[in-house]
Amino acid sequence: MASPLPVPGKRFVIGLPYGWLTVFFLLPFLILLYISFVDQGESINPFKPIWDPETGILALKYENYWTIFRDGDLGELFQTIYIEAYLRSIWYALLTALLCLAFGYPFAYFIARSAPAVRPALLMMVMLPFWTSFLLRVYAWKGILADQGVINTLLMGLGLIDEPILMLYTNVSMLVGMTYVYLPFMVLPLYANLVKMDFRLLEAAYDLGTTPFKAFWLVTVPLSKAGIIAGFMLVFIPALGEFVIPSLLGGPENIMIGRVVWDEMFTSNNWPRASALAVVMILLIIVPLAIYYHYTGEQAEQR
Repeated sequence: MASPLPVPGKRFVIGLPYGWLTVFFLLPFLILLYISFVDQGESINPFKPIWDPETGILALKYENYWTIFRDGDLGELFQTIYIEAYLRSIWYALLTALLCLAFGYPFAYFIARSAPAVRPALLMMVMLPFWTSFLLRVYAWKGILADQGVINTLLMGLGLIDEPILMLYTNVSMLVGMTYVYLPFMVLPLYANLVKMDFRLLEAAYDLGTTPFKAFWLVTVPLSKAGIIAGFMLVFIPALGEFVIPSLLGGPENIMIGRVVWDEMFTSNNWPRASALAVVMILLIIVPLAIYYHYTGEQAEQR
């Protein structure tokens, strides 16, 4: 039996991830939070001081947040372009996560049920796209979906259509690109969960007269709940702030929050508002996750 780690070693092992999160998440978030309250005015410096040491006054510009939810003093509440961008981003991120789940679950289940000697090769095929540049993969879809692209050329060559089908710069092309890019993030956690499942439980369900679909729904899906949630979060969170794919494959009306933050920061040079938009987006992700894990943790303790 291995001896437990000494106290300094245990503190180092525990402190290493906390230090990583502090340096690469907490500090950047605090910098964003600071900039979001700065009154930049006509200055190009987004790091202007918000505290006057002579008067001791802390000058925080709350308008950077207020304008996200209301356009001016006379505008209606929650009727701004920023709220529309948030809702559109949540909608497309949710659709992307659901599509990745629909396509990724059969992939993960097939790999988990395959022979152990074949699984490494199948997993390698899932991870193979990561060996290619992200931008190159997105641009490849532009060549596939364009009016003179692979699909339209093939369909016109077969005589199935007379003129190209508009596929690029639409909602469909954007969802196709996002689903393709984030599909491995759904497959891998699902596979890690399904491969540990005892498939004898399915045999027992069959022996009791259950149909294959009912056994899958009542046995396999509940046992893979942790993998579904992990994969859903791994897809939904980055898709929510996606910037490249909507810009390259989406239409001009599909302005998601990532594009809005980019425009505010680099086109309008309004770093405080861009930082406020980013802070609100982070809170939209963290607060529901914290509430979920709080209640699931309480339920686990009660069991």
